Amino acid sequence: MQSYRSTFSVIRMAKVLCVSPSGFYAWIKSCEHVCKRKQQQQMLDTQVKAVFVDSKERDGARRIQVELAEQGNKHDVKTINRSMGRQGLVAKAARKFKSTTDSKHNLPVAPNLLEQNFTADKPNQKWAGDITYLMTSEGWLYLAVIIDLYSRSVIGWSMSTRMTSSLVCDALQMAIWRRGRPKDVIVHSDRGSQYASHAYRDLLSEHHLMQSMSRKGNCWDNACVESFFHSLKVEAIQYEPIMNRETMRQHVFEYIEIDYNKKRRHSALGYLSPEKFEQLNVA
Repeated sequence: MQSYRSTFSVIRMAKVLCVSPSGFYAWIKSCEHVCKRKQQQQMLDTQVKAVFVDSKERDGARRIQVELAEQGNKHDVKTINRSMGRQGLVAKAARKFKSTTDSKHNLPVAPNLLEQNFTADKPNQKWAGDITYLMTSEGWLYLAVIIDLYSRSVIGWSMSTRMTSSLVCDALQMAIWRRGRPKDVIVHSDRGSQYASHAYRDLLSEHHLMQSMSRKGNCWDNACVESFFHSLKVEAIQYEPIMNRETMRQHVFEYIEIDYNKKRRHSALGYLSPEKFEQLNVA
């Protein structure tokens, strides 16, 4: 009937075929509805994939939902999830990494001032630092970071082929100068020999910073930095071809300074990036 509508009237064709005209029109309407729904679905899929690709395949349904909402396209997170399922889009997944802490030393150990309270009322109130290892085609590359717990921003970092006190001192020095040399900041870390070293403790003392250390063997006492390292390795390294040291340095620099601090949405910050969170909340 649809094919011959331009030749015969619907009423005559319905009479000949023993069907009702209303049934034919209902079928037409349902086809139009399905077609419209499919178009909307295709449009959503295009939007979801664009955000997914822009995040370098790191964002899941919740972060994509927030990004689309900021663009004026509000959708339920389940709708986003179904779209990702249709397209086979899966955010980069996790795997475990071993600890790099060397706490077998006779150097002084600081008290745990943080006590797993990772919240802060303002910037430069609580900082946390740690070291992780990165595998390259030329051997290990070690990364030390300092994170401001107020905004989860990486404010200091350093990389070296050796896990020495200079590695952590350089990261702390960057944080100090980047944040305008604040005083009385709690600076937390694990009990590693690098953080217990005279050089690191002298640097803290020189700038009037308060040292805090995790309890022995308790990774939860420094969970925020562990979470950052997890994100770095899963999102920026795990699925990449093995890199040489120089390429790894560039890769880590880009992740910290461009992707993580400026763009990556953090659930603890209301799905804002660290930089955006500070811009909106610091007078």
